[in-house]
Amino acid sequence: MKIILTVTNDLAYDQRMMRICRSLAAAGHEVELVGRLRPGSPPLPEMPYRQTRLACHFEKGKLFYLEYNLRLLFWLLFRRFDALCAVDLDTILPCLWASWGHRKPCVYDAHEYFTEVPEVVRRPRIRRIWESVARYAIPRMKRCYTVGDCLAGILSERYGTPFTSIRNVPAPVPPNSSSALDNPAPVPPNSSSAELPNAELEFGSTRARGTKIILYQGALNEGRGLETAIEAMQGIEGAVLWLAGEGDLSAELREKVKQLSLAQKVHFLGFVLPNALPGITAQAWIGLNLLENKGLSYYYSLANKAFDYIQAGLPSIQMDFPEYRKLSEDWQVFELVADLEVETLRQAIRKLLDDAAYYQQLQENCRKAAASLNWEQEEVKLLAIYEGIWE
Repeated sequence: MKIILTVTNDLAYDQRMMRICRSLAAAGHEVELVGRLRPGSPPLPEMPYRQTRLACHFEKGKLFYLEYNLRLLFWLLFRRFDALCAVDLDTILPCLWASWGHRKPCVYDAHEYFTEVPEVVRRPRIRRIWESVARYAIPRMKRCYTVGDCLAGILSERYGTPFTSIRNVPAPVPPNSSSALDNPAPVPPNSSSAELPNAELEFGSTRARGTKIILYQGALNEGRGLETAIEAMQGIEGAVLWLAGEGDLSAELREKVKQLSLAQKVHFLGFVLPNALPGITAQAWIGLNLLENKGLSYYYSLANKAFDYIQAGLPSIQMDFPEYRKLSEDWQVFELVADLEVETLRQAIRKLLDDAAYYQQLQENCRKAAASLNWEQEEVKLLAIYEGIWE
């Protein structure tokens, strides 16, 4: 079966789609992942599935969405496929209409509660438009799935269409594989000596010098608590904060670090390709996944990074939101914070830095949880969805 899956990103950093496409390809399907080509898009690595990027004149805003949707629609209309998968609302209309044109089924993958992300929530008119798209298109999908049980329940009720949960868990780490401490990760290609002083020393021997790494991996976007994380470093000794990623707040956050004179404590690693990320994660002492409660999408989220930290045996600080609270109750792998006040986060960081017994318990719990919270189990549910689309 030929399956085409569509996103609006440039494919290089989307770990969820990489996992999904690999699994579908391994199951014998012919798979093609379609995204967009951006001016700074890096070369794509070899994958067991086809990767296509569509070039656009516009980079963001209404004109980008209009242009990309039109390009994607016409591209799909002239392609052969047996099924389509639209990822999020920003690709759902061209997929739905192209599937009608070809009389083929269409599947929906909700990476987030699109109408409840901060960028949409604060713009009522834009929110109404996307909500209209959702109410029109989602009930017409053959199958729907999303990233967590809570969100699956909410979306099912709101749109009257059953959603399955396919969580963003990573593949299990081979038991005999060497850790990043044995093989230090290289400096990411986009980091510079100005952003990461003594880069080789930082990556190769930070732990050896006794400096502990607090790691955030992901987009540097609104609502991720990054401003709070940077400010919290003012009262933290013996640790540095690494920010692995770029985003809408990249320039603003760099300026904040300069204003607070934290250049020696906060390092921007730039974009990090997924295959380099585990090596960096394995060197960290604490992982961060901080979210402001600015909409239901963040409140009911279940991010890649939460599971990446668990798989790496890395205790992390998470928000006391429903999905993270449930994981914490089941496995005791997180330090939860109730809010994003600077002092709240600072105290949580200090607890993981200073309480050795508590830290070691969380670390051992992560190792136990990793045996169950991995992609092998989610893959079974994913394949069942696609096997059932012709029923």
